[in-house]
Amino acid sequence: MPLSWYACAHCGFWQRHFDPADCPVCSDVRNDLPEDGWRFLPEAEIAATHGGTWRQVAEDLWAFTTTPALGLAGTGWLIVRPGGNIAFEAAPYYSDAMLAQIEALGGIRFLAASHCHGYGALFQLQRTFSPERVAIHKDDLRLTKAFRVTAPFDDVLALAPGCTLHHVGGHYEGQACLHDEPGRRLFCGDMFKVDQDEGGRATAISSHKAFHKDIPLTHGELRRYRAVIAPLAFDAVLTPFEFAPEIGRPVALAVLDEALTRPPGVKRVLL
Repeated sequence: MPLSWYACAHCGFWQRHFDPADCPVCSDVRNDLPEDGWRFLPEAEIAATHGGTWRQVAEDLWAFTTTPALGLAGTGWLIVRPGGNIAFEAAPYYSDAMLAQIEALGGIRFLAASHCHGYGALFQLQRTFSPERVAIHKDDLRLTKAFRVTAPFDDVLALAPGCTLHHVGGHYEGQACLHDEPGRRLFCGDMFKVDQDEGGRATAISSHKAFHKDIPLTHGELRRYRAVIAPLAFDAVLTPFEFAPEIGRPVALAVLDEALTRPPGVKRVLL
């Protein structure tokens, strides 16, 4: 059986493998196992059954989405910059039309993700655009078999001028956020979960170790989050799933401060 790319039908996590035996993301405590057992979809099957859309959410920011939804149904963000575009997180799969749109916007020079829930089809972006840097925190390298990391990092990495990766841990050991200083945005990974109404407006915000199982973070993990983001100026947060221009640094810090006043537990703070 040839080495190829397979997506987990349950969560969408990609592996480059002969014949995957299980999915390391579904097997992790943060996720549920598939009720009907393992099923892995070859890339050709995904390509034949999925397309995608894109939208411009700010002057220099685009969002790419796979349709129909695949796995965790994350969003691929593209920051369009004069010095080379940055792709952070990835859509679960990119159709030819989606890749052509990225090419029309200037391609990708820098590629990174917060943690495995945001990896999506990073392998496609690396394969198509040969970015100069592919950056993942060293503690999550075990989950990167589908693509090749060229810039592993410790605590901080200047990915591109004005855009810096910071290791925050917590939700995942190697979780990192991307601070886009010129755009005053924090691509926060799963540091925060943002609930939104049908119009896309944020209604609540919370912070978890595991969203589906409501496992809370420890006080030490919350303090780590706070220590990293407190010095960063931002007016919006972006998760692998949501764009929340209503949530800036004061709101994010207030959520962490509230959680530090009580025993560990999951609480959704209404906005």
